Amino acid sequence: MTEPTAPSTQRMPLHWKIAIGFVAGLVLGLFVHYGIGRDATWVQWLTQYLTQPFSTLFLSLIFMMIVPLLFSALVVGVSEMGDVKSLGRIGWKTLVCTVLLSSIAVLLGLVMVNVFEPGAGVDPVLAQQLLTEGAERTAAIVRDSGAQPTGVQMLLDIVPQNVIGAASNNANILALMFFALMFGIGIVLSPDTAPIRTLRRGIEGIFEISMTLIGLIIRLAPAAVFCFMFNLAVLFGWDLLLRLGAFVLVVVGALAIHMLVVYSLALKAIGGYSPVKFFKGVQEAMLMAFSTASSNATLPTALKVADELGLPTKVSRFVLTIGATANQNGTALFEGVTVIFLAQFFGVDLTWGQQFMVMLVCILGGIGTAGVPSGSLPVVALICAMVGVPPEGIGLILGVNHFLDMCRTTVNVTGDLGIAAIVSKGEVDAPADPVPRASGAEA
Repeated sequence: MTEPTAPSTQRMPLHWKIAIGFVAGLVLGLFVHYGIGRDATWVQWLTQYLTQPFSTLFLSLIFMMIVPLLFSALVVGVSEMGDVKSLGRIGWKTLVCTVLLSSIAVLLGLVMVNVFEPGAGVDPVLAQQLLTEGAERTAAIVRDSGAQPTGVQMLLDIVPQNVIGAASNNANILALMFFALMFGIGIVLSPDTAPIRTLRRGIEGIFEISMTLIGLIIRLAPAAVFCFMFNLAVLFGWDLLLRLGAFVLVVVGALAIHMLVVYSLALKAIGGYSPVKFFKGVQEAMLMAFSTASSNATLPTALKVADELGLPTKVSRFVLTIGATANQNGTALFEGVTVIFLAQFFGVDLTWGQQFMVMLVCILGGIGTAGVPSGSLPVVALICAMVGVPPEGIGLILGVNHFLDMCRTTVNVTGDLGIAAIVSKGEVDAPADPVPRASGAEA
């Protein structure tokens, strides 16, 4: 008779640790804000020398790995497709899903902001106070918006003249992705010789090393999330949501409808996936996106979640890497709502034709916006200037922008995984590297 084995100790899942850090940081931060005061000497010391530096260090460590991860994941994803025909099929499916979901997101946002008109009810005294408080940062954002490329130039900038320079600048990450895409196509088109196989294995090694290092960094996520939320709550308290309540409710409501309703319908109708199982499977990526407010910083977690869902690696690495910058439904929705909100506040009557132009620019802006915190603000200022709305009005929303950034990044990352699931329908990995379809997908 065999002796019973001792039960193995199960570790708490990372997303639960992140959730605990999130709640603990928020509760403790609110307690300090209302019970002690953010101006207390020890509170200022704690945020200045401990919680803020630690959260900044965590993001810096993640961003340090983004360039090698983006390059290697996209090159490996393209090369694993085996032929240009597969790349074209998956690429077109990804593009169609991205444009379709972004269009629905912006349209939904424009409908809600026109129905509820949050900009018409802002207290002028409060508005002036908000504009004064954010004047310095607003001026910097408006200056940045003037440097944003438009029209043909935006398309030309996707092709880098210096790939090293593109890699050194997060704002031009699309150029790095274009180079990685072309590099992957070059591997696919090249003869299957020993040097090419060695190069491919070397790039796969870079991907594996990047994921390993990021796995070590991600262990700091619960503590980093605690610091993020503590800093946020200590600084703003509940004012973060209450100062511009109607605007916040419209944005959050539209984002929630898009994520829970539109994504669910698309997953079920197009991808044949159970929305309940999908959202259960992507909780960890959603929490990381909400905490960091950065699609790029969440990319490693999204790739891991895609593997756990059983999505083909050739699809997930391609779609998620591209999507971290090029598929930002939540950002496009936010940009559209914000422009119309500011137009309502300043009394600028935009015609339906102008709002349609705003919609188109927001879709393009969602594709070209850097996947970093607050990367959409210069685009909002640019669109405002295009339709005659004072771009300085962006100062009205700076106080609540970080919270909304967290919300829209969650929608962006969830959308990336949703598109990866939809595009994966009918796609399989090469026999040499099988990835079974997990219970998170339905045939």
